[in-house]
Amino acid sequence: MLNGIKIYSADGVWRQILADMGATVCDTPEPTCVNFDMLGITMPATPIAVKTAVQNAIDGNIQLLRDIIGRDVKLPYIQAQIIISLYKSGGMSAAELRTALGYSPNATTHSVDTAIYQLRKTFGREFITNTNGIYKIGRI
Repeated sequence: MLNGIKIYSADGVWRQILADMGATVCDTPEPTCVNFDMLGITMPATPIAVKTAVQNAIDGNIQLLRDIIGRDVKLPYIQAQIIISLYKSGGMSAAELRTALGYSPNATTHSVDTAIYQLRKTFGREFITNTNGIYKIGRI
């Protein structure tokens, strides 16, 4: 029901429920995770109520992307998460960004680098800047 969605909750009971619903439960609150504790859901809650609240939080990220970019866009998941992570955090090192996206900070994958390249190709070189090793959202 929540497959592919990264969610954080400090509550052990909710963590188990969310995992049972198929979510990837984050150990710490991260910019790429829906912060379930902030959704205000109380027990008892139906699975549909939980899914609706999570989906509404994700829709908030869609609105945030619209605000950052200035128009509606459809982006691959990793690209959208990079933009949201950098915007919410104010800037991240490459290792921090890989960690926030679910990779090991020392991963040799080029998925993040490729996604940043594609974002720069789409929105311009200055959209994502790198100053002293810190990636930040620049300008379109």
